[in-house]
Amino acid sequence: MMKSYQRKIEYRLIVPAYQFMQREKSSGVVLALSVVVALLLANSPLREQYAAIFEQHFGFVYNGRPFLNFSLEHWINDGLMSMFFFVVGLELKSEFIGGELRDIRQVILPVGAAVFGMLFPAAIYLLLNAGTPVAQGWGIPMATDIAFALAVLYMLGDRVPVSVKVFLTTLAIVDDLGSVLVIALFYTSHISLMSVAVGIGFLGLMFAGNKLGIKSVWFYGVLGIGGVWVAFLMSGVHATIAAVLSAMVIPADSKIAEPAFIARIRKELKRFEEAESNDVRTLEPEQVEIISKVKENTLMAIPPLQRLEHSMHPLVSFVIMPVFALANAGVSFVDMDPSVLFDNHVALGVLCGLLIGKPVGIVTSVWLLTRLRLGRRSMSWRRLTGLGFLASIGFTMSMFVTMLAFDDVTNHEQAKVGIFAASILGGIIGYALLKESRSHS
Repeated sequence: MMKSYQRKIEYRLIVPAYQFMQREKSSGVVLALSVVVALLLANSPLREQYAAIFEQHFGFVYNGRPFLNFSLEHWINDGLMSMFFFVVGLELKSEFIGGELRDIRQVILPVGAAVFGMLFPAAIYLLLNAGTPVAQGWGIPMATDIAFALAVLYMLGDRVPVSVKVFLTTLAIVDDLGSVLVIALFYTSHISLMSVAVGIGFLGLMFAGNKLGIKSVWFYGVLGIGGVWVAFLMSGVHATIAAVLSAMVIPADSKIAEPAFIARIRKELKRFEEAESNDVRTLEPEQVEIISKVKENTLMAIPPLQRLEHSMHPLVSFVIMPVFALANAGVSFVDMDPSVLFDNHVALGVLCGLLIGKPVGIVTSVWLLTRLRLGRRSMSWRRLTGLGFLASIGFTMSMFVTMLAFDDVTNHEQAKVGIFAASILGGIIGYALLKESRSHS
């Protein structure tokens, strides 16, 4: 009876949940639901309690002085999001080593599209806000939210070929790299050179460990979190930069090479076949030992870079990003004076930057590069324009830069309204263009 009940739970809950998490578009769906929940809470009778939760402080006290004492919102944006940026760093390194960015000649069009797709939005924002106190928000409309954009794209299924998905993925990866550089260069202030030096020192230890052949994930975890991340957090340089830098020194080679792994597994499989078995469901001790050896060899055959990327991706996609959305997407319209949105051009700059700058920049770059014979366009202009509008979905990174660009809560809300409007309209327009693009290819 109990086994039958457990089997029902497995097939009705566990297996469907696992299959859902394996789908490309699932993380975007969960993120969208988190945004909706945040907006509902921020505009409900519980809005004050909702806001108070993220204002609670946590930290340590040493000799009566607070140490690493921050609000919950700060811990989410500088702590949990560092894990998001760590995975971004791992993915970037993987792409440079053996992925879409391995040969820049083959990806010159999406790389160019990413660069122009960042410059045009920033230029539009500055055009509307140059010379004003809110001009520093130019970095907000530069980024594409890869989870949302790919979620919309995968909803189209076979209507778009794999090449289109690869183009958008490559564009978003380069876009992430650009966003990291923008944060490091333009949204960092009050730098403590001593703390930076300490962080670089720990980073050097991680690099030395890589070169010495150390493959322990714990070694890099302790130095990366306890050394590099804490030092950068106290330096004034945004802690997420420490996460990306740490990811770049994680070993990308395994303890045992592929031929050696194949030989070892064949040997263990042969031993398993020859091992004495029994007529019950449990295994013999020798069989258990062989399987443990297979598991050990399998772990040694996976590079730490890919092991971390694979294990952390579900955590980032289904926990960290939704928590970030809950903490930052709650814009309250109940007490908002609509005229506040028009006090300056923050909302308009973000909206136009994302919704106009992204598609125009992407299409212009492809047109220019093909005219210069530096690349060859493999999709229709309608389909390319659709991708440009999907790239205007800038939720996660745009929200993150908003927190760095402005201290004023009103500016936060103005920017968020622009982000929401552009992302919703960009997703709808992009979906419509790509849905009908088959007949126009």
